[in-house]
Amino acid sequence: MTKLDNFDTAILKILQKDASISMDTLSERVNLSRNACWRRVRQLEESGAIRGRVALVNPDSVGLGLSVFVMIRTNQHGPEWLNDFEQAVKATPEIIGAHRMTGDLDYVLRVRVADVKSYDRFYQKLISQVAIADISASFVMEDIVDTTLLPIGESFP
Repeated sequence: MTKLDNFDTAILKILQKDASISMDTLSERVNLSRNACWRRVRQLEESGAIRGRVALVNPDSVGLGLSVFVMIRTNQHGPEWLNDFEQAVKATPEIIGAHRMTGDLDYVLRVRVADVKSYDRFYQKLISQVAIADISASFVMEDIVDTTLLPIGESFP
């Protein structure tokens, strides 16, 4: 983990909200010279603290209005199955998040599709690629909080 000082934290907070901000504006907002700010951003990128800069696309505007959480249980945990599952997940663009879990579930997938029919096609494709003991889905009715912002520098009692 990279040790972050107050300047790094401020830079990350700003860039999380708008990575297209100019270096001049960023340096003014964090009270550093343009060159010092640029060096810090570059160092944050090189250390992996900044993984990339992206545009956040509105899913509805590109026809992917249905968000689905897919819960998976498996009775296989061998290296071959794990490799097949990982390859299937990485090769499926509808999966925007995949997480190995503790507790009752083995995996939770975050999936974006157009509608229920599209989800069914996704489901059929996934179960044809890898053996799954149990799979269930929950369709998101409303996003209350859906953000990419990390609570950097926030302190909790």
